[in-house]
Amino acid sequence: MATRRRGKLRWGIISTANIGVARVIPPMMESNKFEVYAISSRDQKKADEAAAKLGIPVAHGSYEALLDDPDVDIVYNPLPNHLHVPLTLDAAAKGKHVLCEKPIAMTAAEARKLKKIPEDIVVGEAFMVRHHPQWKRAREIVQSGKLGTVRFIQVAFSYHNVDPNNVRNMADIGGGGVYDIGCYAIITGRYLYGAEPERVVSLIDRDPNFRTDRTASALLDFGDGRQLAFSTSTQTTPFQRVQVLGTKGRLEIRIPYNAPSGEQTLLFLDDGKKLADESAKPIRIAKTDQYRLQAEAFTRAVQGKEELEFGIDDAIAQMKVIDAVFRSEKQNRWIKL
Repeated sequence: MATRRRGKLRWGIISTANIGVARVIPPMMESNKFEVYAISSRDQKKADEAAAKLGIPVAHGSYEALLDDPDVDIVYNPLPNHLHVPLTLDAAAKGKHVLCEKPIAMTAAEARKLKKIPEDIVVGEAFMVRHHPQWKRAREIVQSGKLGTVRFIQVAFSYHNVDPNNVRNMADIGGGGVYDIGCYAIITGRYLYGAEPERVVSLIDRDPNFRTDRTASALLDFGDGRQLAFSTSTQTTPFQRVQVLGTKGRLEIRIPYNAPSGEQTLLFLDDGKKLADESAKPIRIAKTDQYRLQAEAFTRAVQGKEELEFGIDDAIAQMKVIDAVFRSEKQNRWIKL
């Protein structure tokens, strides 16, 4: 597909879902590297309202109309999980590049369908955390050896949502904690270790009415003594934290996933000489927004200015781990990848 030669590349947003309107699109609008040009909904009124609220020039009353818009170069797909692959394939067929929200699919097998997309169409999975400087700094520290040999990573991530009308509580369309936030725990291990897990075992408690996983814990074996342990919940008090422990020190990411937009963030490096965090030293990360950085990086990849660091193959590898978590639940055993 030929990309726009003159002027900025134009993004089109599929869906007026609240998370996009409230948290993702506003920081994207602040970038001078591209233009948020269009937004769509299945309801023209909702599209008009979102466009007016955000200052987006064009509002479409259907997803198809946005995909057919010749002035849209890049599509952001934050639809419910079961629509990630179908709408991404539709967009790519119309010559649009696609940044698709996580998880990119419902299964690894479904994610593999994206492999048939032509190579000149850029498709990526929207794990915005990997673009935040605090995560890049954390990976640098792990790789530098300051922590010694990293033995395990511990992740806790939770929120409380019992709304039956919320898509996160609808099992048939990809609701549940593992798809929604457990994916972040998995990406934490894959990103910081720079490796893939060799086997997985999980323990899952499901809501009797929603049938979604409301509490899930898993242990991932990355080989060479490296482990990731995580617990996620959709029905406990909101909390998130990442701890990385090595033979010489500990690294803590205080707000790892929902880093506040436009605010300074903190890492803590601890040599363990004193308990209760008394020997932990802060590492201050400058103010930024991870959603804007993600969109700018994707735009550069579409422009051919840099390679997309995490493409379809990475998304498939991620889905294989999620598949293993659910297989372990059903088979009550370790699952090899």
